[in-house]
Amino acid sequence: MGKGGGCVLSKKRMPLSVSDDPPNEDTDIPVPLLDNAIPEAGDLSSPSKLRIFIVFYSMYGHVEILARRIKAGVDSIDGVEGVLFRIPETMPPEVLEQMKVPQKADDVPVMSEAAELVEADGLLFGFPTRYGSMAAQMKAFFDSTGQLWREQKLAGVPAGFFVSTGTQGGGQETTAWTAITQLAHHGMLYVPIGYTFGAGMFKMDSIRGGSPYGAGVFSGDGTREPSETELALAEHQGKYMAAIVKRFGRPRTLEP
Repeated sequence: MGKGGGCVLSKKRMPLSVSDDPPNEDTDIPVPLLDNAIPEAGDLSSPSKLRIFIVFYSMYGHVEILARRIKAGVDSIDGVEGVLFRIPETMPPEVLEQMKVPQKADDVPVMSEAAELVEADGLLFGFPTRYGSMAAQMKAFFDSTGQLWREQKLAGVPAGFFVSTGTQGGGQETTAWTAITQLAHHGMLYVPIGYTFGAGMFKMDSIRGGSPYGAGVFSGDGTREPSETELALAEHQGKYMAAIVKRFGRPRTLEP
């Protein structure tokens, strides 16, 4: 899969202040909602939950494992739910078979149209590395968002990343920060986790994926399973993003 390949062949804070000025009706670019429009923890008066789309590409399953744990973190925050999506595969089936890529579970739908992203209140993108940047499949998906970019439909939406790499020097940080350009051009709000995970970010007694940029896992030769610390960090990222989305979110009303 290339040097630093993500998988190798084998099987809370203080409330933010928001202006009271009314939105400019002459622009289509979304603006933040007032604080009182955002449900507080435990307040489910909004008719529907805020949704964080967890959109990922996973060849051998490592990124998917993180995605499911991130969803658990998101779902643990009142008023927010995580929704899993795969992106389309771009490699031919016969090639995937030769690479011994396992079949994907059918409980996660494929996001075949990037336009679906506009339905999310927050976005988390997960992907393996290829030479220190995102896999081609995820890049192809971002390349399909041109119409959304032209209309700036995703401007103001909080977004973040989680990754998988094959080695310790394979791109746990670069894979995320080289992807920030995608968010910048769309006007999305990049949300790294920083060191909010606490002591777990500083331990040196075991190999651990993840960084201030987001959760991560080391896949090794493809047989290594995510450690409990890596999974805990992923769950933390889900909780952290959910808290951020509750501040910047845009609660939707149900159709009559």
